[in-house]
Amino acid sequence: MVEVAGAGRRARVITARNGVVDVTEALDRLVGARSGGAQCAPVRDVVADLDAAYAVQAGWVGTRRAAGARVVGRKIGFTNPAARARLGADHPDFGVLLDEMARPTGGTIEAGLLRQPRVEVEIAFVLARDLAAVDDPRDAVGEVVAALEIVDSRIADWDITLVDTVADNASAALFVLGDAVDAGAVEPRDCATTLWHNGEVVAHGVGADSYGDPYLALGWLADAVRRHGEPVRAGDVVLTGALGLVVPALPGGEFRAVVAGVGEVSATFAR
Repeated sequence: MVEVAGAGRRARVITARNGVVDVTEALDRLVGARSGGAQCAPVRDVVADLDAAYAVQAGWVGTRRAAGARVVGRKIGFTNPAARARLGADHPDFGVLLDEMARPTGGTIEAGLLRQPRVEVEIAFVLARDLAAVDDPRDAVGEVVAALEIVDSRIADWDITLVDTVADNASAALFVLGDAVDAGAVEPRDCATTLWHNGEVVAHGVGADSYGDPYLALGWLADAVRRHGEPVRAGDVVLTGALGLVVPALPGGEFRAVVAGVGEVSATFAR
């Protein structure tokens, strides 16, 4: 269990053993990349392990909260075993969703906002109950939603390991929620997905690509936040991981995704 002391860039991290890990250098590197426009070097040289990486993540979230942002959910990354194998990881990771990351379906993503964005079609959950209050994660879910996640690494050329991406808030950037259905109306693991880019099909997937079942991914998150984060509350959004290929996004790119049994979601990148 890691506790962040303070919400600013100079936050220190207090471990359960009462040792102190200074996460200033990694925070400065990533915050500078977010604000200055230039990508940064990986932070694995100064972030020793996942505890420290989640502490860096929490420190950055603290800076955004201090600026007025609200936590509205979580994203789960690397739920697909092939993606974990490419990263050399044996489990997923998670990041924090803030209200300032949300964009409306059918809208336009601002030009110049992101460095090296990629688009993923996902199944999202909107929670009706606190995740920690249920024994079965599916009992916490109120709605199943068609979603796009737009990921973006502040680290140059996506040169990341697991600790790099966790420290960088799991490479979270933006998310778009589309059509939604009541959770009892669909079995997410069976939902086929299709992603179009500029009118051409570029990716297919199925809900089971997310950890075998998006509800299993949600169960993984419930365990992970007990170790590394804050509780996931009723009303929060949870993105459950990429279904199919992750597609680079260039200016002018139009993306539309359909999640069978749920609906569709879309976004366009400004020229």
